[in-house]
Amino acid sequence: MTEEYAASRYEEACALLPGRLRAAAMSIDRRQKAEAEELRLRITRPLHLALPQGELALPQTRVTRSDLEQVLDRATEYSRYAAAETLRHGYLTAAGGFRVGVCGTALPSGGENEGVRDVSSLTIRIPRVREGAAQPVLPELVEDARPLSTLVLSPPGGGKTTLLRDLVRLLSQGGPLCPPQRVALVDERGELAAVHRGRPQLEVGCHTDVMDGCPKRLAVPMLLRAMTPQVIALDEVALPADVEAVRAAAGCGVTLLATVHAASLRDLEERPVGRALLACGVFRRAVLIEGRGADRRSRVERLP
Repeated sequence: MTEEYAASRYEEACALLPGRLRAAAMSIDRRQKAEAEELRLRITRPLHLALPQGELALPQTRVTRSDLEQVLDRATEYSRYAAAETLRHGYLTAAGGFRVGVCGTALPSGGENEGVRDVSSLTIRIPRVREGAAQPVLPELVEDARPLSTLVLSPPGGGKTTLLRDLVRLLSQGGPLCPPQRVALVDERGELAAVHRGRPQLEVGCHTDVMDGCPKRLAVPMLLRAMTPQVIALDEVALPADVEAVRAAAGCGVTLLATVHAASLRDLEERPVGRALLACGVFRRAVLIEGRGADRRSRVERLP
């Protein structure tokens, strides 16, 4: 990924901001634009950029309620009703694949959240497709022309989703190591393919079917019945129900790709969900992502 591409994605994200905030955000240097991971808006506070080294406040950018409302209007293309389902879960996906996290006063009803009012903060995440990110580890994840079930590990913000997205793309398009695979992608939080109005905004391969905004425990059996996948990819396995979905898929003979928050295999083993995942005996490889930014590296470990 070039600095020019990374900076251009930042500039696209800035288009969601009201004029005065957009001008301030665009005034930073190109290197910072390329490094920025998020734009964070908190009412009465300055606009902040999330950089690998921490958050940077932009001077004289006090965020108002009107600013927050304008961002939501632009992100939903002035049709919040169309985004009501994902807003119930605290986010929406804007054109271009930008995920907008929403925080405010929840509207509980019957044990479920019906939406968010009095919005107090927004986070605009800047996804960047790093084509080739998974290429160095792919040879160790394929055996006899078939991909092996693999866990991708890193701390939050370490690049798991980016690597998984590229791994899905590579397996979907096929290559010298294995033929094209039918991949079913469970994009519960809208971060992998960033589907907007039915169309993935980020490249995930021509043989990939995306189930967007659906819990893993429901999506996996639906995909198994309807799409006959060879590979199922899941982002952020974090709940016991997610582990059960993994077990169900493995019992049908499909390859599983999944990400999980953990700094190491030892860290994973110390967490109940992590122990349960490893105890399944499903996964054959683990990709550990270490470092941040330009120093980020991936290595593969075999699992027993």
